[in-house]
Amino acid sequence: MLRSGFLFRSKFFAIACAAVVSIGIFGPASVAAAENDAIRIAVEGAFPPFNYLDSNNQLQGFDVDIAKALCETAKLKCEFVIQEWTAMIPNLLDNKYDAIISSMSMSAERREKVAFTHKYYDSPTVFIAPKTSAIAGTSPEDLKTLKLGVTAATSQESYARKFYGGVATTVFKASPDLYKGLADGEVDIILEDKLAVYDWLANTKAGSCCEFKGADIKNTEYFGDGAGIAVRPSDKALLDKLNAALETIQANDIYDTINAKYFPFSIR
Repeated sequence: MLRSGFLFRSKFFAIACAAVVSIGIFGPASVAAAENDAIRIAVEGAFPPFNYLDSNNQLQGFDVDIAKALCETAKLKCEFVIQEWTAMIPNLLDNKYDAIISSMSMSAERREKVAFTHKYYDSPTVFIAPKTSAIAGTSPEDLKTLKLGVTAATSQESYARKFYGGVATTVFKASPDLYKGLADGEVDIILEDKLAVYDWLANTKAGSCCEFKGADIKNTEYFGDGAGIAVRPSDKALLDKLNAALETIQANDIYDTINAKYFPFSIR
């Protein structure tokens, strides 16, 4: 699930503050931080499975593995800086690190402050229904006699109101309430961020009731255009290096191998 600024805080949050963790030497010094011999990469360290601290206080996660692959491919010497979420962009602009690889969605507001690489993953929206459901499709016509559930103040609620206005819709206060409503039969189907709901489906007893229905829904107007790596607008050389490295790992099997380590479906 993309980090948009209001998502959940994990149990790791209290220990994920302003630490620097070396990820090893991969080559020449940073083009963006010429006075240092390392590129400093900020991650929150509190957003599993994308970035988190394990029981040994070591950084792990999809973002972390992608960052390591990019550094190796770009022949950059890199360090991680563990940074609390709300100060991510201000501290990048204050030169406390050189890039953010932390599931940051590329909103229009953020694009006014930082430069982003091409997206390195996307989180589509998807319908979820009980495995026993006889739902044949997910068009408004298919769902017209069913009860749809969404979470309040989300892009999914806005999308449902726009495109599924004729479907009886229940708006839940929070995602856990939405999932419980589906499991308890209060609604027949829900619309949710795919990566947000994946952990509930895969790792909870209640979630074993249900499965994805229909194709992924990607709509940049409602759901944005994915997660990107943020750098200072003046760091074009670093931006170009990261984009080139990203293209390389997506063209060979490195990206897909990392993807498969965390998710049984593509998040490109």
